[in-house]
Amino acid sequence: MEDTRTIGIIAGKGVYPEIFIRAARSKSPGIRLVVAAVEGEADRKLEELADEVVWLRVGQLGKVIKFFKSQGATESIMVGQVAPKNLFDLRPDMRTLMLLTKIKERNAETLFGAVAGELDKESINLLPAITFLEDLLPPAGPVFGPRLKKAQLEDAAFGFRMAKETSRLDIGQTVVVRHGTVLAVEAFEGTNKCIRRGGELGHGKDVMLVKVSKPNQDFRFDVPVIGPQTIEVCAEAGVLAIVVEAGRTLLLERDRIEALCNERGVCLHAAEED
Repeated sequence: MEDTRTIGIIAGKGVYPEIFIRAARSKSPGIRLVVAAVEGEADRKLEELADEVVWLRVGQLGKVIKFFKSQGATESIMVGQVAPKNLFDLRPDMRTLMLLTKIKERNAETLFGAVAGELDKESINLLPAITFLEDLLPPAGPVFGPRLKKAQLEDAAFGFRMAKETSRLDIGQTVVVRHGTVLAVEAFEGTNKCIRRGGELGHGKDVMLVKVSKPNQDFRFDVPVIGPQTIEVCAEAGVLAIVVEAGRTLLLERDRIEALCNERGVCLHAAEED
């Protein structure tokens, strides 16, 4: 049976939007997908994959809502990255200006949460960003590459606890650890710089990356993601073990991740909170 609903996609950078579109079409034939693509972030290839595309700047919320309503979208989804600096370099329209006056703390969570609220006012339901992608969430246990040894599993548990705490404080969801010591914590600079800093401090020996979800994570606009670039950056930095949270981390381009883990000797392991 064909799906006749229309989903509006707010698309940022990377392959995430394309992967979502292909998964949605595979699992719900007949679904209509219309894209509000962020200029300077989203890939022009989306014009070939979506039913309709409009290009806009960060902060043009009124234009997003007008476009979705004109296309008959009653559901929406946020997929793909928007560079953090762009969240603080807004050129807002009137609707966004009104929204910003209500926000006291301006971070990704409060901004996107406010956007979700505005969409809801227009009867456009914001879906979890893992919709149609549940098979890309790894279960607990070894995923790809070499298996963790006993001492590494202990380090993984330590790193998991530390990452949960930093994410609870809204600092970052990623830490780099070695032998029970936190070498680096992800903050505004992003995951890749955190990986490189941790790898350098750990001299590329027994260094582990741990990435988790926040407590009470809102999966509508914030999903932990691992992609091929993460594996490459870790291998280059000497971080040869990656631990993610089972069932709550998306593996984008799974086949490429598996090939890179095997080729570069990087362990990818999924863990659960104790």
